Amino acid sequence: MKRLLYFFICFGLLIFWSSCRNDFEFSPSTGNLEFARDTVYLDTVFNNIGSSTYNLKVYNRSDNDIVIPTIQLERGTASFYRLNVDGGTGEENTPQEGKFFENVELLANDSLFIFIETTIDIATLPSLNNEFLYTDRILFDGGSYQQDVDLVTLVRDAVFIYPDFQGNSTTFENLSFDVDGDGIADETPLPGRFLTDAELTFTNEKPYVVYGYAAVDEGKILTMEAGTRVHFHADSGILVTNNATLNINGTASTDPELLENEVILEGDRLEPIFSDVPGQWGTVYLFNGSVNNTINHATIKNATIGVLAEGNDDAPTDKLIITNSQIYNTSSFGLLGSATSITAENVVINNSGQSSFAGTVGGKYNFTHCTIANYWNNSFRQFPALLLNDFAQIDESTIGTNPLVEANFNNCIIYGNDNPEFILDQQGDTFNFKFTNCLLRFDNSNLEGTTNYVFTDDTFYDSNIFNEDPDFEAPFDNLMRIGEDSGANGIGSTLFSMQVPFDLLNASRAASPDAGAYESVVFED
Repeated sequence: MKRLLYFFICFGLLIFWSSCRNDFEFSPSTGNLEFARDTVYLDTVFNNIGSSTYNLKVYNRSDNDIVIPTIQLERGTASFYRLNVDGGTGEENTPQEGKFFENVELLANDSLFIFIETTIDIATLPSLNNEFLYTDRILFDGGSYQQDVDLVTLVRDAVFIYPDFQGNSTTFENLSFDVDGDGIADETPLPGRFLTDAELTFTNEKPYVVYGYAAVDEGKILTMEAGTRVHFHADSGILVTNNATLNINGTASTDPELLENEVILEGDRLEPIFSDVPGQWGTVYLFNGSVNNTINHATIKNATIGVLAEGNDDAPTDKLIITNSQIYNTSSFGLLGSATSITAENVVINNSGQSSFAGTVGGKYNFTHCTIANYWNNSFRQFPALLLNDFAQIDESTIGTNPLVEANFNNCIIYGNDNPEFILDQQGDTFNFKFTNCLLRFDNSNLEGTTNYVFTDDTFYDSNIFNEDPDFEAPFDNLMRIGEDSGANGIGSTLFSMQVPFDLLNASRAASPDAGAYESVVFED
């Protein structure tokens, strides 16, 4: 009897307590929402290219559970913005999906997330120097208590280079050209297409956005004028085929921050979080048989391989002449040569997942006043800043060799956050190299018992400086100027500085030139 009485008392108390709860009684919002920010700036995007996802946090600071009658975009279904409110997109498969939400509940002292994306078509927008400012507002409530948050996006017009599609599918066609020199076109695994004659001059009027590989056909020349900006989608790049040529014709800039006359090659994501992410696109591929390629005043960044030059080491002229340029943040190699010939002057290469410069399978390489560095996380790279070898693995049991005719490094810095920062791997009979008036990070004692343990000639040590701090400005951020305390100061030979009398920033080299691509400066605090 007592137990039954106890049960009824507890049950009555439970009913009474429940009747007094108002936790789930939602009252309409009264305009007291708080927002993490009053304007959401979506970073610059290209026309018809989707943005990253941005978020807005909305707070209910009151002690009451509320319902927000409506959350909507002011431009309605015509808006180029899309919303996701706490994981939902609204009424699916209708024009209002992602644009309009009703009766959104928000508990007391709680918050919700709104996620924002955009893909903007500029065809109907007013233009300002090929840039377009697109705005909208997120409206909360819609009644007498309306609140709002502004949305702002800068959109750039661009020249888009797409491969052709395979029939009616959404798959890009692959490039076909004579790969093996037998006169028959071979299909490659590279998506892309050949540039038309009208597309063979890139200008600074609009940026270029490339999907797949933009290929230069036999006998054609692709020219990039000063100030050109080229943005590559993932797995995209430039391919220069047999008897074709790439000429990147940047010029010196007056503003070292804007680099207004530099030709810049990078990925197609413009948001700041992508500004230094390696491996966003493929490479500039100077295929076997391409000729007379030149790169001047260019910045090539965030690729898998910055520039890949292949073959033609016995050609009468260099396969590639690269001057006054920077290559950095490559997930594999910065500049990779394979049985080829490269001349480089005033070139900086830094932060590569493997080597910043690799001259492989022999060839001819001449570098003067260059900075070849690598400050990639050395726990995750297997190769030094500089790699030279004269062989290729043909199959599991066969190694083919090709002479390293010459590899000359004059007034250069070869450095990084590992030691040694260069490896010379010889398998054949001809392996000619020379370092003259260079600052090198190299500890021979680390290499005893390896094929790189070859430096017993005192003249090698007499003409170079070893393991002295180059005093780079900020090498992990690719700021590679050297300071007044640099070990490279004054160690260069005038014989080579007369060949390259101005540094990468157009500063005159003194009577006692510094090694590397930059003359030393006094850093500001």
